[in-house]
Amino acid sequence: MKLRRLVGAGAAAVGLAATGNRTLASRAGSLSSALPGRQHTYRWRGMDVSYTESGEPTDPDLLLVHGINAAASSHEFAAVVEDLAEEFHVIAPDLPGFGNSERPPLSYSGELYSAFLADFARDTVEDATCIASSLSGAYAVEAAADIDFERLVLVCPTARTMPTKRPRLRSLLRAPVVGTGLYNLIASKPSIRYFNADHGYYDMANLTDETLDYEWVSAHQPGARYAPASFISGFLDRPIDLGKELSDLDVPTTLVWGREADITPLRQGRTLAETADAKLVVIDRARLLPHVEHPREFVGVIREELRGSEDQ
Repeated sequence: MKLRRLVGAGAAAVGLAATGNRTLASRAGSLSSALPGRQHTYRWRGMDVSYTESGEPTDPDLLLVHGINAAASSHEFAAVVEDLAEEFHVIAPDLPGFGNSERPPLSYSGELYSAFLADFARDTVEDATCIASSLSGAYAVEAAADIDFERLVLVCPTARTMPTKRPRLRSLLRAPVVGTGLYNLIASKPSIRYFNADHGYYDMANLTDETLDYEWVSAHQPGARYAPASFISGFLDRPIDLGKELSDLDVPTTLVWGREADITPLRQGRTLAETADAKLVVIDRARLLPHVEHPREFVGVIREELRGSEDQ
């Protein structure tokens, strides 16, 4: 009898979890475009990758690459894209597995994203400045070995976010019912708010309800857990030394750092700038997302850096 009760209780729990997962998926609905502009689709390795084009095609190309987290998308650049598009031809993809791009059940890897960025840049931009955030900074550095970027602007870049790869954790998060339930906890609004407060934002008043809502809906699209499962378990990190890789590139590089950043503290930025002979720009009262918290200052930095490069 006890065994029957246990089995029955387990089956009921699984049933409740499955019902809760379906309810959350239905509540999320479809995802609107991340950014204002012309919406396009780039076909890559059997996937439809969504990207936004803004500004005049005759202006210098500017490629925006968002960072990686469970709720990631090019919406990260919503506060700066229109101002940047006044002077630049802006291209901003939703990386495969995120945003409005397709999210097939792949075993996502950092190598995949570096390869995607190189192919995407080769086919959509020319002599572009690439602005990449956090872990995507490593992908941009690797892509720059094959692509003729005019300049790199890396926002709190890193190549590693986890101490090691954890394949069992990835398998658990990819599991149909239990994994989806665990992922839904990670991608809940309280959790998104927590991670933003923990290391994303210096001032949580800068996290708008619109941004929180968009991130939650993005994190609950069909197939949304697969890429974050690889991220959380360390499979999206890159086994490279950013300083060495940057110093080997013949690409002018500017590092933009939030002074209060903690998971990638400013001391790392100073060391990286010295090793790579890169310029370091520090934005006060910011952590991992200076371009989100201080968009006017960030746009000013970009304009100054790119105008300066034209004068050289």
